[in-house]
Amino acid sequence: MKTTSQIFSREGTRLIWRWKEQLLWVEPWGRDSFRVRATTLAEMPLRDWSLLPPAKTASRLVIEDQAARLVNGRLTAQVEAKSGRVRFFKTGSGEPLCEEIFARTNYPPSRTFKSVGGDLFRSEASFTAFDGERLYGLGQRRHGLLDQKGCVLELTHRNSQISIPFMVSSRGYGLLWHNPGMGRVELGRTQTRWVADATRLIDYVVITGAGYAGIMERYADLTGHAPMLPAWAAGFWQCKLRYKTQEELLAVAREHKRRGLPMSVIVIDYFNWTRMGEWKFDPACWPDPSAMVRELTALGIKVMVSVWPTVNPDSENFAELERRNLLVRTERGLNSFIKFTDSNAHQTVISGLLDTTHPEARQFLWAKVRQNYFRHGIKVWWLDAIEPEMVTYDHDNVRYHAGNGLEVGCLYPLYQQQALYEGMKSAGEREIITLGRAGFAGSQRFGAAIWSGDIHSTWEDLQQQVRAGLNIGLSGIPWWTTDIGGFFGGEIATPYFQELIVRWFQYGAFCPLFRLHGWRNSSLAHPETSDPTRGGPNEVWTFGERAYGIIRQILFLRERLRPYLLRQMKLASARGTPPMRPLFFDFPADDVGAAVDDQFLFGPDLLVAPVLQAGATTRKVYLPAGATWTDAWTGKKFEGGQTVIAAAPLETIPLYLKNGRRLPIRA
Repeated sequence: MKTTSQIFSREGTRLIWRWKEQLLWVEPWGRDSFRVRATTLAEMPLRDWSLLPPAKTASRLVIEDQAARLVNGRLTAQVEAKSGRVRFFKTGSGEPLCEEIFARTNYPPSRTFKSVGGDLFRSEASFTAFDGERLYGLGQRRHGLLDQKGCVLELTHRNSQISIPFMVSSRGYGLLWHNPGMGRVELGRTQTRWVADATRLIDYVVITGAGYAGIMERYADLTGHAPMLPAWAAGFWQCKLRYKTQEELLAVAREHKRRGLPMSVIVIDYFNWTRMGEWKFDPACWPDPSAMVRELTALGIKVMVSVWPTVNPDSENFAELERRNLLVRTERGLNSFIKFTDSNAHQTVISGLLDTTHPEARQFLWAKVRQNYFRHGIKVWWLDAIEPEMVTYDHDNVRYHAGNGLEVGCLYPLYQQQALYEGMKSAGEREIITLGRAGFAGSQRFGAAIWSGDIHSTWEDLQQQVRAGLNIGLSGIPWWTTDIGGFFGGEIATPYFQELIVRWFQYGAFCPLFRLHGWRNSSLAHPETSDPTRGGPNEVWTFGERAYGIIRQILFLRERLRPYLLRQMKLASARGTPPMRPLFFDFPADDVGAAVDDQFLFGPDLLVAPVLQAGATTRKVYLPAGATWTDAWTGKKFEGGQTVIAAAPLETIPLYLKNGRRLPIRA
């Protein structure tokens, strides 16, 4: 039998454990954090997909007969000599925060590897499931839950599903599954199990900190802090599917300003291009982009343009991209990924994908965007369909420059965001923001905002948005938005939709980004939807007079709150604190508040209780214990720790201010 000295060794601050075929590394990785890597390969693969180089810390390593112990600030890691099991404790405490499962006789060990060919393995890491533990984060999901304990979650991206494998626990730790491949996480009652379908190693990071805010700060230190949100981005963004021509777009902006309404950004959606993969305006629809941008700039409006990764085989760039191996390939069969229509096409086009996991492809994309959009003064980018969207999600049949799709596929959106961020920086720009339909751990450091994808115009989808937005904030993405009113199926002349759009606007005004979008009347067959790329009207005055009057007031409410929001964005950049967050984030001792998932805090001082039910004119609001709360509309004060019935006629969203805080809620 091996002695402890044969099982354990050290290399600087790194603890190394070897037993039979398995190699384990445990090492401090920044403040109050440990990185754990394990493999059955001869050497440890060195891949830092999302992680930045760690800050040095004053850690301690002690090797004893039965175990080795590492201390790094608030967190202690213990590795058992016999099993290699890793456990994590708050330093000075004997109660584990998080631990790999105990491997009993004839039970599978806590880490397993099964070959799937070459150097790739199907790998699992299993952890103890603690009674009463609540689990948050993990990207953006459609299940409508805030606490995800009990869920089985697919670790992959789809339209409206984003996998960011960072989990925050009510026990006081965060865990990053540092694996960009396909898999799942099972948040069960008997164990928590992370599964990678194809990987070379198990790689995860456990962190702790002073409360939820401390955990989020450490996570930002590990994966990157978001830049400061540009001040203009805190305003209202106008969008629809789609403004087809330059004159149509300008007419909407002019009318918006004629009515005296605030607007910060207007969006040119898809099919603005000649062909997919040419990344340039169709001159038949956009004859003078520079003049358009100059006029909009004079109105105080930025222009955002949709940039897709799709490449039409008939595009002028396809042959070069294929020759230089800058397109995503298949392992078997034809290199075709998307069946979709295109500009100037009368049939379905079977297109390829730009492989921005390749550095040269990122440079190529920026060169085209700079030449064809940026030089006209356009500096805001909508990165649509970057999951990437594919006809069939056979990830094992996808070959990126970075590796097989099963191993690396979740990285794709991050590299799209990196391409535009680095391109803008190279052009001397400092106020950089992209809006993407997906992201990954670390996307925030590239100025990436995320929106919740092509959701439906239903009350159920609105309810889902509240929980989805809170969880993605706890996944390290502070810049998030939703399609106000939903994307599919909104019939603007119906009382159903007109009530829904008002309630969605009320909610949207308290999201980090405030953006209207949608494919209106998409479920109706009449002349204005005969072109499936356009849809019906989606301007704030098109939803009926009553709705317009209320929405107008919401636009000005958001304007009054912009200075407050920007202070929260400064904190998000500096410390990783999400501006929109659950009640338990600021009130961790309030067990009742921990169960509330349909309200949230907008910064530390404002409690928001959106109305999420059709026909509701009141709603229950829980006011967390430990503070005094003032109804922002009536001025009435309440002690925390109680549920009140708030008046909520269509014109009103219940809002409460903490401890006498004054904010410009009322005009």
